[in-house]
Amino acid sequence: MAEIINLRAVRKAKDKAEARAQADANAVKFGRRKGDKALEAARLEKEKRDLDGHALPPQHPSPKPPK
Repeated sequence: MAEIINLRAVRKAKDKAEARAQADANAVKFGRRKGDKALEAARLEKEKRDLDGHALPPQHPSPKPPK
């Protein structure tokens, strides 16, 4: 006698496996590790600090010469 299988369960298992494969592919394609994200954030912060450090001080308007 043949083994009885639940077609709904088989279909769900197949869909779940396909979704997992797609998720793994996306993780490789787009994902970054937490350390990589933190490193990039630190580099951007340093660039911002360095750029702000090179800014010219605000100039006050010079007093008008007497007439």
